[in-house]
Amino acid sequence: MQSSTEFDAIVIGSGITGGWAAKELTERGLKVLVLERGRDLQHGSGYLGEHAPSWKMTFNGRADREELAKDYEVQSHCYAMSQANKQFWNVDSEHPYALDESKPFDWIRGDVVGGRSLMWGRQTYRLSEQDFNANAKDGHGIPWPVGYEDIAPWYSYVEKFIGVNGRRENLPQLPDGEFQKPMPWMALEETISDRLKTAAPDVTLTNSRSAILTEPLPGRSACHYCGPCERGCSTGSYFSSQSSTLPAARATGNLTLVSDAIVERLEYDQSAERISSVYVVDRNTRTRKKYSAKVFFLCASTVGSTQLLLNSKSESFPNGLGNKSGTLGHYLMDHSFGVSGLGVFFDHLDSYYYGNRPTGLYIPRFRNLDGADDQDTDFLRGYGFQTGTLRADWRFQHNRPGFGEGYKEALRKPGYWLFALIGFAETLPVKRNRMYLSRNKVDRYGIPQVVFDYEWQENDYKLRQDANKQAKRILNSAGAAIVTEGSDDLSTPGLGIHEMGTARMGDDPNQSVLNKHNQAHGIPNLFVTDGSFMASSSCVNPSLTYMAFTARACAYATELLASGDL
Repeated sequence: MQSSTEFDAIVIGSGITGGWAAKELTERGLKVLVLERGRDLQHGSGYLGEHAPSWKMTFNGRADREELAKDYEVQSHCYAMSQANKQFWNVDSEHPYALDESKPFDWIRGDVVGGRSLMWGRQTYRLSEQDFNANAKDGHGIPWPVGYEDIAPWYSYVEKFIGVNGRRENLPQLPDGEFQKPMPWMALEETISDRLKTAAPDVTLTNSRSAILTEPLPGRSACHYCGPCERGCSTGSYFSSQSSTLPAARATGNLTLVSDAIVERLEYDQSAERISSVYVVDRNTRTRKKYSAKVFFLCASTVGSTQLLLNSKSESFPNGLGNKSGTLGHYLMDHSFGVSGLGVFFDHLDSYYYGNRPTGLYIPRFRNLDGADDQDTDFLRGYGFQTGTLRADWRFQHNRPGFGEGYKEALRKPGYWLFALIGFAETLPVKRNRMYLSRNKVDRYGIPQVVFDYEWQENDYKLRQDANKQAKRILNSAGAAIVTEGSDDLSTPGLGIHEMGTARMGDDPNQSVLNKHNQAHGIPNLFVTDGSFMASSSCVNPSLTYMAFTARACAYATELLASGDL
């Protein structure tokens, strides 16, 4: 086995948090090795389907159903996967996990340098003080060891670098940030907003706060509204590791990135009470190599990092690295989501839109707020609505009666407007919701496969039911001519693609895996900064929080290194 020890820090994963760890650590002078399980991919030139017209793709851009069933059984459940970007995604037949059909969990994974930062939805929100206090207030989960005031400066630091467009609303449940100018609204959206101010004043309709540039940043252009973001963005208009943090890390001259590197386990030195090295399998040659460093950052995704910790057993940690509390793998959370209501509008039929705005609007949480009088709620926490606005075209009326030239001409004319409310609800931290390692199934590298045991709880269903009820009220208040209610069924766990919580942080080492600096209890040179550290889930998209905590942890780790404490 080959061995290499020339690095100050090793970062596992090159996605949203791994890219940030690489940037922060290299810019602070450390020699950094990034290990990425996925294939190499070049920014821009690697986005093969970015603007490919359908007629240049197999089956006119439609999915090959046999291929999906064979190789992408899970990934094909994600809305963002298509023939144009399938090279970004995990090939399930090659890298499986142990599926339990009675308790499904869709683990959505990237398989290239940059990971899911290439395909993410780019919704970028801060957790609020109410979010950080929720566990302590209602007793579900352990208290967060930090508060909003601790993270606010890091939110600002990250927002300025990645570029977030949005409107300031001065809402305590959705703290404002460092925003570029907001993306423009459609005429119908302005009308809906005006009506809601009168008919539903408790509801705020605002821009989705998205990591998409409306003003250029160095090396990145403002969005030109081409639309298919999930295919990759060669102009760097949306934030990804490929467009932003990895180039910044490379510019320091301190970065080494190795792709096709399957990290098998971390080695714990009992005498030094430190991590000494990581063991890596080359996915193509199956050769093994060991890398050593002074400090280690796990950024392999909530599930990926926890899988690695569980597989890194030793005499000191027989139940998984850093797992003396017994909580590793437990308290798995994901946001439930779905269309809560759809409204048909006949306003502004004389207007249309141009370009493809790559995001909708947002209705922040308005239920169970601190200081609010929600006497009719029978659930804990809350939810928000992401919106979608669409003008009906031929796809909505192709089965209308007609024939010949007149029929074809009628299909060319746009129809009514549609305004959808998609609810994303907070999930409580529950110990029984967990991931663990299979006892009898291993992957092609001999690593135990992941198994999920996850079920929605009564509170999840109550949140969904209330979201549907409130969506109907909002759409009626907005003046919808027809309102279609959403189903009370919940999405398949995992499809929210916001999995978090399996190596939670806390002050008590007997109840948590990490401390307030994302540092493993009792293992001072190990940091975990992907979604696994989350102590609760809020109802907002969590990626900004992951990035802020990563930057903060990197600052802390380099201070410890400088002082000789690592």
